[in-house]
Amino acid sequence: MSRLPENMRAVIVAEPGGPEVMQIREMPLPEPAQGEVLVRVHAAGVNRPDIMQRKGLYPPPPGASPLLGLEISGEIVGLGPDIGKVLPGVALGQKVCALVNGGGYAEYCVVPATQVLPLPENLDMIQAAALPETFFTVWSNLFLTAHIKAGDRILVHGGTGGIGTAAIQIARAFGAEVFATAGTAEKCQACENLGARSINYRDEDFVERIHEMTDGQGVDIILDMIGGSYCERNLKALALDGRLVIIALQGGAKADGINLARIMTRRLHVTGTTLRPRSSEYKGDVAKSLYEKVWPLIAVGEIRPLVHDVFAFDDVVDAHKLMEEGSHIGKIVLDLSSSL
Repeated sequence: MSRLPENMRAVIVAEPGGPEVMQIREMPLPEPAQGEVLVRVHAAGVNRPDIMQRKGLYPPPPGASPLLGLEISGEIVGLGPDIGKVLPGVALGQKVCALVNGGGYAEYCVVPATQVLPLPENLDMIQAAALPETFFTVWSNLFLTAHIKAGDRILVHGGTGGIGTAAIQIARAFGAEVFATAGTAEKCQACENLGARSINYRDEDFVERIHEMTDGQGVDIILDMIGGSYCERNLKALALDGRLVIIALQGGAKADGINLARIMTRRLHVTGTTLRPRSSEYKGDVAKSLYEKVWPLIAVGEIRPLVHDVFAFDDVVDAHKLMEEGSHIGKIVLDLSSSL
């Protein structure tokens, strides 16, 4: 293992604002504390929370790196004290992907060891960087919050985003019937290709279509990234004992006109979660479940991350512009390999 440099290149947000506020500068390498590893980053996923943080609307939790970036792939190049007690078998040189609490937009990143997973078989570093944030989010919300089971009907809003494409595949793999909304014919076809029945929300009322496609019963689970503007319509689309899980607020944080009687009489469950502030212990439990249940499906090709575009690290501004434009299908990834 070659000697590590003293400094690294990282994306700095000079002040909240548009993509142009991001700059790449040199800064000291972070050092892994107890329970952490240092990863030389080969690739980093771009996610909507990065956009919100860049705008000053999503501050990192206490103790987390102030740098952007929530998921990476790379190689372990440094170990914190007593790391073997946290992650037995961990070693320098291991190729991994990881959910990070911040700091992914950099050449080196410290990660709690519990949030590190081995590079999946048959995936390269670019594909692996598209996994952690979305797969951790989908697993924690569908399985630990909504308690999805085989035979459930699930509606995924935003079916062609990173979370949407992961949710469709994972839910299908575990026996659910999946419906997904999208805004263009091309995106609807992409949902269909992944195994979901699609609804073009620009041309159709998703509540009416769900009831048509389920013989009036509705869906058991809705994974919602829209929030306020969809809330009452989501409740109308749920079946008896249905579960609405809100994971983002792209349509606003407030919802008017909610019929509480519908929640009571149909025994509906409404909940919301955010993953980033959760403890490393919780995220570690999710990582173990993914490794046991999902990594084997990735190895045989039943589940694959969908990568829309790859940008060089120096082109991070363009990557954010594409994310905000919203035309992408799947994940956007930064390639740092030229920095290695």
